[in-house]
Amino acid sequence: MEKIIIFDTTLRDGEQAPGASLNKQQKLEVALQLEKLGVDVIEAGFPVASRGDFEAVNQISKKIKKSAICALARCLPLDITLAAKAVKPAKQARVHIFLATSKIHLQYKFRKAEDEILKIAKDAARLARKYCADIEFSPEDATRSERDFIYRVIETVINQGVRTINIPDTVGYSYPQEIYSLITDIGNNVPNINKAVIAIHCHDDLGLSTANSLSAIMAGARQVHCTINGIGERAGNASLEEIVMALKTRKDVFGDYYTQINTKEIYRTSRLVSSLTDFAVPPNKAIVGSNAFRHESGIHQDAILKKRNTYEIMDPHDVGISNSQLVLGKHSGRHAFSDRIKAMGFKLDEKQLNQAFTRFKDMADKKKDIYDDDLRIIVQDEIRVEKPVWKLGSFEVISGTMNKPSAVVILSKKGKLLPFGKSNGDGPIDACFKAIDKIVGLKAKLEDFRLEAVTPGKDALGHVNLKLLVKKVTYSGSGSSTDIIEAAVRAYIDAANKIESK
Repeated sequence: MEKIIIFDTTLRDGEQAPGASLNKQQKLEVALQLEKLGVDVIEAGFPVASRGDFEAVNQISKKIKKSAICALARCLPLDITLAAKAVKPAKQARVHIFLATSKIHLQYKFRKAEDEILKIAKDAARLARKYCADIEFSPEDATRSERDFIYRVIETVINQGVRTINIPDTVGYSYPQEIYSLITDIGNNVPNINKAVIAIHCHDDLGLSTANSLSAIMAGARQVHCTINGIGERAGNASLEEIVMALKTRKDVFGDYYTQINTKEIYRTSRLVSSLTDFAVPPNKAIVGSNAFRHESGIHQDAILKKRNTYEIMDPHDVGISNSQLVLGKHSGRHAFSDRIKAMGFKLDEKQLNQAFTRFKDMADKKKDIYDDDLRIIVQDEIRVEKPVWKLGSFEVISGTMNKPSAVVILSKKGKLLPFGKSNGDGPIDACFKAIDKIVGLKAKLEDFRLEAVTPGKDALGHVNLKLLVKKVTYSGSGSSTDIIEAAVRAYIDAANKIESK
């Protein structure tokens, strides 16, 4: 078994994502959670960037006991001095120095020759090693660098005491086979590479950061740079949760590799970082997205209820999520609907279930999210009156500032459609009530009318409760729909049925 070192750079590269800045207290809060998660190395910041960043790295170094604390530095004396000073209180301190090695960076950013870059790397590594025992070096933009030059740079810094060599795909340019080839070639062409751990740092500009990181592991990398939720520069970094769960889930491929991550803390860590950075986690985000363990398709739901791993390759408990969710929507089938109704404590006969399922399907065509409260109202509507005399067929209203409100309502009685009722009113709901009165021969006084939203959102289910007074006796009725006029009509018909049953 071989351990894969998890190097989390959420507080450095992740925080460099535009809009993701954290204050000192927030960075400490994330660091404490990363320690609880089991991260091996926490890259806490870039001390030379600001006084606040220096203080944050320094504070984290004092508080964290289990994880190594790392600070980033360019290959400049001031950067290295401040980075070493910031992490000095850490129980395990590391300084991470970097220097670009690709031709495009040498030509346009540094305007220096390869031999000059080689000397800068050598001097920086030597200086850093004087201040700190644990030094990591990154040849920036490695995947676009000349390989022979990278070999020379890596060999040089290892000779100065660097013990971790990180290979950055700085602009997310590479692909898995190329990464595999690069890591393999470094292992075969750097004479002293056996004295260092090879690491990988991938960006997600082409959506390949996780795949590239896993390919590097298969080629010999034993440390992976990653961030929570994949946040970072531009399109972000490789996601910690994706890499860790890929290694854990695909034991048939990665059986010899393990991490010390407590995966049950993944979801909690994800939500903490999302909350503090104000970066929402996309619902379709692997592992930690709100849809990662949710199923709406009737075919999938039916299979999940029979055996979970038909459509789930991971147990949600393993990442700290309580349960899978069978989301009821327009694609859901009777099996999932019936299962949810039973779980809510309702016992319906076949006819009631069929009627409730039909209403559920109608509602699902009108609104995206179906909540348990929606289902409760649907079921209660179906079981409230055992044998309703009147049922709503259809209705149509005309209303507005330029029209006198009018309504046409069609009801059925014991399964047979009746002639429509038509009436004007003070408003569309009043017009509907008067049209119903004409059909059923009802003479009632509306004593009370209340409307409330059952669930959140603009497409919320509206629920109406009303009271009708007939011959000094009060009858209540209730109805629900995403259309408040329909909800009112159903409530009135419910009361009319109760009157009829008396």
